Parts: sequence; C-alpha cells; structure tokens
Amino acid sequence: MGIYAQIKEDFSNAYKNDPALNSKIDFLFNYPGVWAIAWYRIGHKLHKSNFKRLARIIMGLNQMITTIDIHPAATIGQRVFIDHGVGVVIGETAVIEDDVLIYQGVTLGGVSLTHGKRHPTIKKGAVLGAGAKVLGNITIGEYSKIGANSVVVKEVPDYSTAIGIPAHVIAKGRCKDPFMHNMLPDINKEMFEYLLKRVAILEHILVEDNNNVLVEDLELESIYESFIKAMKS
Repeated sequence: MGIYAQIKEDFSNAYKNDPALNSKIDFLFNYPGVWAIAWYRIGHKLHKSNFKRLARIIMGLNQMITTIDIHPAATIGQRVFIDHGVGVVIGETAVIEDDVLIYQGVTLGGVSLTHGKRHPTIKKGAVLGAGAKVLGNITIGEYSKIGANSVVVKEVPDYSTAIGIPAHVIAKGRCKDPFMHNMLPDINKEMFEYLLKRVAILEHILVEDNNNVLVEDLELESIYESFIKAMKS
C-alpha cells in the first residue's frame, strides 16, 4: 500500500474509532493523534530512504504541533488510532501492529542504552489505556488490554488484561468491547477490603474465641493465597 493510501486509511479510521467526530473542522483541529500518524508515514518513508535528518526534522515539528513524539524509525501498522494523543511517546525500535488503540499519555520506551531492539512490540488489536508505560523489549499480545497508568515491564500474553505498577496479568480471554475500561478490577481496593476483613476477624477471635470465626479466617487466608499466586503468575 502506498503512503497516500495509508494516510487516507488513517483518516477514515478516525471516523470508525471516535463517535465524537462529527465534522471536518473537528477533524482538522481536534485530532492530533491522526495528524501525528500521517506525518509519521512521511517521516518513516524518508527515514527508510536514508533522508534521516529530514525525517527527524519533520517529526520534531510534528511533536511541537501535536505534543506527540514518534521516532521516524518506529514501525507502525495500519489503522493504528491515537485517541487525543497528548504526551504519547513512541521510541525508535517500537513495533506497533495493525488495529492498535492508544490513549493519551502512553509511553513505549526503552530501558537500555545499547543499540538494537530496546522498545516494545505491540501486537494486533491491543489497547493501551491512558498513561500506560510499556518499557523495554517486551511484547504485548494480540487483543490484550493495558489498564490506565499501568507500568508494564514483562510480557503480556495474547487476549489478556494487565494492570498495576508493575503490571500483572489479572484476566485472560478476549474482551468483547475494548473501550470498557470501567470494567477493569481495582487491585488496591480488593487488597484493602481483604485487610479490613482480616482485622475484623482477628478482633473477633481475641474477644470471642469463637471456632466459627477461625473457620472464616482460614477461608480468608485461602482467598489471600490465591490472590498472591495470581499476582506472581
């Protein structure tokens, strides 16, 4: 596919991914993510043609206008949509496959100063929530979801959901609706609820010395062990 056909597809993809897009005026002034991808297509083409300095200049100007930093050497597939886009950073050796959805504040960064592949690979159909940081030469699997503000430093399998700092895989299985970020579980909330229940049980043990309470405590301990095991997997 030629560069102009790619850019045309990027533009039409915005209408498919954002129901708030109602006019060409909106598109012109309120979709920096789409424009950043369009300029990337040009910069990447120049970079591959060994006009690397010109490519960097174009992407530097793009960063000033859109606040989105994309290295022209990065590899970005078709129908990649950057929603809102402010603060997005995509490193030099990052690879983004087709149909990936990226929200504002996402960083695809490196953790090494050595040459070679040092940025993430994002597989087809993945969704990166707002503020997510994906660091190092790791792979985010096909159709996986990364929760908002998560910091991912390990591989995420296909069809999985990862959240937290550092991120842990908390669910597997393809999500029917990639936009339902409100359905992601709150690990911190679950931990606090566990601690409150545990304190209440211990208080009852001290006061009542009730065997039934001991049974409840053992059940809660089993739940806690399962939770820790899931966090480590």
